[in-house]
Amino acid sequence: MKNCDSRIETFMEAVESEKIRSSRDVKALVSHVRKCFETEDIYVDSEQLTKYIGIAKYFPFETLFPWQIFVVGLHDCTYWRVSKTPRWPDLFCMLGRGAGKDGTIAWEAACLVSPYNGIRAYDVDICANNEDQALRPLKDVVEALEMPEHTKKLKKFYKWSSEKVVGIKTNSAILGRTNNPSGKDGMRSGLVVFNEIHQYQDYKNIEVFTTGLGKKPHPRRSYYTTQGDVREGPLDDILETAEEILFGDMPDNGLLPFICRLDSKEEVHDEKNWEKANPSLPYLPTLMGEIRKEYRDWLAHPERLSAFMTKRMNIPSGTVEIKVCSYEKIKLTSREIPDLDGWICTCGIDFSKITDFVSVNLHFRDENNRYDINHSWLCKQSKDIPRIKAPLAEWERRGLLTIVDDVEIHPEVIVDYIQLAMIQYCIKGIAIDDFRYALLAGALREIGFDAKTYKNLKLVRPSDIMRVATVIDSCFANDYFIWGDNPVLRWGTNNTKMVRYGRKPGKKDDADIGNYVYGKIEAKSRKTDPFMALVASMTIEDMIPYAQMAAVPDIGVMTY
Repeated sequence: MKNCDSRIETFMEAVESEKIRSSRDVKALVSHVRKCFETEDIYVDSEQLTKYIGIAKYFPFETLFPWQIFVVGLHDCTYWRVSKTPRWPDLFCMLGRGAGKDGTIAWEAACLVSPYNGIRAYDVDICANNEDQALRPLKDVVEALEMPEHTKKLKKFYKWSSEKVVGIKTNSAILGRTNNPSGKDGMRSGLVVFNEIHQYQDYKNIEVFTTGLGKKPHPRRSYYTTQGDVREGPLDDILETAEEILFGDMPDNGLLPFICRLDSKEEVHDEKNWEKANPSLPYLPTLMGEIRKEYRDWLAHPERLSAFMTKRMNIPSGTVEIKVCSYEKIKLTSREIPDLDGWICTCGIDFSKITDFVSVNLHFRDENNRYDINHSWLCKQSKDIPRIKAPLAEWERRGLLTIVDDVEIHPEVIVDYIQLAMIQYCIKGIAIDDFRYALLAGALREIGFDAKTYKNLKLVRPSDIMRVATVIDSCFANDYFIWGDNPVLRWGTNNTKMVRYGRKPGKKDDADIGNYVYGKIEAKSRKTDPFMALVASMTIEDMIPYAQMAAVPDIGVMTY
């Protein structure tokens, strides 16, 4: 392959021939890289790569893994011929637990502060959500430098403490940084490494840590992570972008996405597939034995040991709670909603406190397909706001969330939204939690919805939710839900767990009867209101015709 390096090509050929068993993502990346070398004026600095590989001998590695040479060779040693700037300055590397992420970060950092990079004051900032994650790669570098057989020689090139490593000839430092952004605006990073980005809930810290990039030549970013349980955050965004690069028509814009995971959950039952999630596994027999043990334990308790799939196989399985459904299914709701003007629908309202979070869901049905239009309000004075790790400002900008600057969310705010929707849609009925009805009863009655007079308002009880839960399960299983691109509703759904409800009377063990209602995974930071508004609206979906066509919009309410 023209202008590539044989060591990089060797890995690519092994993936293409399936000598190395790889995910569909890695196969697509190899194909993309090959096309780039064939059509672009780029080259690998083989001499630099050789010197970087030489640095690895000072680390407690028996050998570098082929995938490490592939990603570092492309990320740190591949350049545009004319501008001499990095072809892939951004690296996204998702690997199963135990693959050697920290060791790879340590090696990459030591390379880039060395004379072989040659850029003065090219600092490497290793960022993470906690001190341990930020300092682990730094400790790996220090341990390598303090190996007795190497220390004397390496003191000519590096000086170090427990908190900092400095490349002497370039005056470049390796530092571990936590997620507290204060005082970071003055950084002059050459490379910013984000370790375990699956824990990042928003972009606040990422933005702060990258403000210093561009002050030095060849600015780079590296993202290393396993899969995690935080949804609608930076990890999901990067994964979405990566998939558009690998399987769509989006230009890579300098991003090299190396994604190692199973292609499906079913692949976990053949241990030969585990290499797809952890490309280091064929070289680590002890780790292989440990994962075999974890697999057997997971088979016995899959819900209790969900971290096996999430961390070892990079297949998100949610938290240890019983989730409403997998996040893969939740993502499939992100399909375009057709023009629903004039359609019959139901409306669900959910709120725990009007000083907190309120959601309204308009629910439509056409045969099996369910369409949902969901909107939420958040009181600016809510005490939970500091704990809500979600892109609230972005959601507000997109018109999916309204932040109310008041002491509470007044009933008129919700009613005004519903009344406006009545101009466009035919709202057949409203469903609301029985315990919260009193707060909105008067305002809803003024626009024609009442439980006694008009009989078009339902007070939702646990028995109603238990009944509709099976319908919701079926809709997710068969991909009937269509929500458009609504991250607020997806977030609320992913925050919800299934809770057993009901007991067999007279039994000594007081055994449950297998019914479920919905509960919160975490009450303060992970709101469920958007999903619960959908649930409420579905408790009365029998008011909607099984099949419908757009009708003339009804500006009033339908009563019985």
